[in-house]
Amino acid sequence: MQVLLAEPRGFCAGVVRAIDIVERAIEKFGAPVYVRHEIVHNRHVVDSLQARGARFVDEIDQIPTRAVTIFSAHGVSRGVEATARARELPVLDATCPLVTKVHAQARRFVAEGRALVLIGHAGHAEVIGTMGQVTAPVHLVETVADVERLPLAPDAPVAYVTQTTLSVGDTRATIEALKNRFADLAGPETSDICYATHNRQNAVRELARRVEVILVVGAKNSSNSNRLTEIGREIGIPSYLLADGSELDPQWVAGATVVGLTAGASAPEAQVQDVIRALRQLGPVEVSTLPGIQEKVEFRMPAALVATARDADSASDTSNLTPSLRSA
Repeated sequence: MQVLLAEPRGFCAGVVRAIDIVERAIEKFGAPVYVRHEIVHNRHVVDSLQARGARFVDEIDQIPTRAVTIFSAHGVSRGVEATARARELPVLDATCPLVTKVHAQARRFVAEGRALVLIGHAGHAEVIGTMGQVTAPVHLVETVADVERLPLAPDAPVAYVTQTTLSVGDTRATIEALKNRFADLAGPETSDICYATHNRQNAVRELARRVEVILVVGAKNSSNSNRLTEIGREIGIPSYLLADGSELDPQWVAGATVVGLTAGASAPEAQVQDVIRALRQLGPVEVSTLPGIQEKVEFRMPAALVATARDADSASDTSNLTPSLRSA
């Protein structure tokens, strides 16, 4: 069997930054540190950080007084920020800078007096956070049909923003429907899309041209991992989502001579290698990587976690953390 790895795959810069924030916070301030919701949508990552001293909670009120608090990469609402501030919790914000940019766009559009439309999946952590970033109503749409049902006049000033784990291709039809319905429509530039979503989806499309089966490593609650699986199926290639090698069904690859393997933006490379080991248990495997974009994006760490010459004297000092810290 030949296994062809997609490039790029796995962790994006926003996920790397979020995990680094938790790890550095534990190292600098000591365990435990408290993270609201999963830092990223991946059980292996969460379990690993929990073993090192991270504690994951559903709500801010579950965090002890003065305990170091971290917001997940998906972002939070203004209400969550206010609750943390009221409880005087020292906060590190691990929100992906690209999500923070969407928050800023949403607030700007509302300040301009525009009705705000958010293209995204209901219930997703990022969508909940974005909707809670503005005081005005937010109209959530997922499909073209949702656009037709919007309770807005055709001449109303309207603006849209999108969930970052959706690519231009995912939202194209919905954006076109908005343009056709509203005469005064504003939205982000194409260059504002999440580079990682775009790159991983394009890599899967290229992979689909060369393989008989596609395996996507990622969590079942990971929006971008599910979308990679859907793209493979839409092209006509049997595609399966699995968390690691233990979830590999031999029937998925029975008779296949070329298998494509990729990973969602929150899936660690270790789990990709675990799937390769599981495939090798079925027979000889030759692994190669499909040429693709080499991502070199890096996001800055919060100032409170940047190493300085004074760190030795302030290792446990949380006075410079605030609930509204944003170091995108």
